[in-house]
Amino acid sequence: MKWTEQQIPRQDGRVAVVTGANTGLGFETAQRLAEHGASVVLAVRDTAKGKQAAARMNGDVSVRELDLTSLESVRAAAAGLHVSHPRIDLLINNAGVMYTPKQTTHDGFEMQFGTNHLGHFALTGLLLDLLLPVPGSRVVTVSSTGHRIRGAVHFDDLQWERSYSRVAAYGQSKLANLMFTYELQRRLAPHGTTAAVAAHPGISSTELARNAPAVFRRPFSWFSPLLTQPAAAGALPTLRAATDPSVLGGQYYGPDGLAEARGHPKLVTSSPDSYDVTVQQRLWAASEDLTGVRFPVGQVAVA
Repeated sequence: MKWTEQQIPRQDGRVAVVTGANTGLGFETAQRLAEHGASVVLAVRDTAKGKQAAARMNGDVSVRELDLTSLESVRAAAAGLHVSHPRIDLLINNAGVMYTPKQTTHDGFEMQFGTNHLGHFALTGLLLDLLLPVPGSRVVTVSSTGHRIRGAVHFDDLQWERSYSRVAAYGQSKLANLMFTYELQRRLAPHGTTAAVAAHPGISSTELARNAPAVFRRPFSWFSPLLTQPAAAGALPTLRAATDPSVLGGQYYGPDGLAEARGHPKLVTSSPDSYDVTVQQRLWAASEDLTGVRFPVGQVAVA
């Protein structure tokens, strides 16, 4: 059976925080959750755009400022959410940047690694105490098939200071999203309340690829009607990962079509490198050191 938005269960009484929710995949994800009864927080960098997005949604929707390129902003957003919400049922780590020119975050991290991985790593760690007491709560992190394209964790140059490839840097950040999910699930499993799940949207029509080099954009524009899907369809793997009662922690969802580019959400697998436990744990330790955020769940020994 093909999974569609009609299979989203009612979300009444649940609180969902969605990063990057003022446009694209995040907007569609937040809108569907709100339509199904969730109280949704749009965690966005530009609150004016966030309020415009909220005005277009039906349901209980609020806006919280969050700039993932600034650890100060991440900490402020987490502190504000602790005041306004005593519990969180769903944390959707959706926001991201792709193929940006070489630049750094406010904290000096390479922009793609800092935004896509480190910002969400810190946010999750700072909010996890609001999720852990809630049975059935989930952390859903959005990755990409781009984790397979030159995707590797370059521990000798995590911030790409010696050389820079926007494609490889994106691959590293999206691989990090998956490794974070798998290690987080291992740490959450003993608690039995919260699950960590990953998803990817296939190739969706959003603003994400605006920084792609022209050599990629030109041929892609010719075939995009055949390869891409609307943002509403691209959000379905995230929505399934967040709401399907059959989903298990540590799973990864993406489209069921050719090369997982488009289609209905199904359980998929990530690259062999993404399952390397040693690298997952090393990346976790490096992420803690870089962000200064420690999680309220400890490392679990692997036989």
